[in-house]
Amino acid sequence: MSNADLANLSDKLMLTTVLMYVVALVAYAVDLGFGRRGASSAVEAKAEAKAEAKAEAKVLVGSAGAATVDAAPAAEKDDGGGEERRQVDAIRLAVLLSVLGWGAHLGVLVTRGAAAHRWPWGNMYEFLTAISFAAVTAFLVVMFRYRARFLGAPMMAAAVVALGVANIWLYDSVGPVSPALNSYWIAIHVTAAIIATGSFSVAGAATILYLLKIRGAARGTAGDGFLARVPSAETLDRLSMRVTMFAFPIWTAAIIMGAIWADQAWGRYWGWDPKEVWSFVTWIIYAAYLHARATAGWRGRKAAILSLIAFAALLFNFFGVNYMFSGLHSYA
Repeated sequence: MSNADLANLSDKLMLTTVLMYVVALVAYAVDLGFGRRGASSAVEAKAEAKAEAKAEAKVLVGSAGAATVDAAPAAEKDDGGGEERRQVDAIRLAVLLSVLGWGAHLGVLVTRGAAAHRWPWGNMYEFLTAISFAAVTAFLVVMFRYRARFLGAPMMAAAVVALGVANIWLYDSVGPVSPALNSYWIAIHVTAAIIATGSFSVAGAATILYLLKIRGAARGTAGDGFLARVPSAETLDRLSMRVTMFAFPIWTAAIIMGAIWADQAWGRYWGWDPKEVWSFVTWIIYAAYLHARATAGWRGRKAAILSLIAFAALLFNFFGVNYMFSGLHSYA
């Protein structure tokens, strides 16, 4: 297969990926809007239902006898079963399309790299495509490990928007890259940055849901709408913390390896280039978040806001720096 054919295949796989993600987004939204309540909420509700059933049985046992006592468990068994059966198809469809879309997304990167005979993240189109792939990968891992299907709708929405921006405004034909990128360090430094950014995106989505959850709790609406179908605020907070703890060392390694690459390419480890500065600023804020959680005992809204500030700095490092400032990293 020629380079042109591989490039054309990559573009077609991109369209396939976006279509699958869009349908998966709709299916996740259906599950989030009309499916069962979140795992933590469901456990709490079931415990409350059992307690109420036992209390009612104790009150009625003297007047209605054993028949009344036996009626409560029967009613409990039927509770919510029909709703679960109605919604299982939506979540299965969502997960299936997410996995198939992930496979097509991987195909986009592989065929693009094969057509260009290099690592497929040498420009903004390729870099954003790779970051969205890393974010979807991180989401799938978290979903299967922690049953976090509630993140499906926001993560699929983010992936669709990112790929839409990449294709509409950032698309670049397959071609050579600047001499500075012709190095094995692109496979190490840039890959680490992509993995960390994708993982931070999942943590950011969990943090946003956490803030919505505690806001709903303060207003008395945490049990209404889609908020009733996400876990407790404590669960969301722990999930965001765990993903951030995974991503932070990788981001640290990316900065260190970038400095080594800069010394080889430009003869200095650090030159206060805008990209270098904002990468370090992002590292500082995430470090402050983790330090505050570990030593100062920060919990709740303050820690979540600090996490979102770090995520905003990460996004600015990617979008703002590349278009608002000129520097040695402008080729990205």
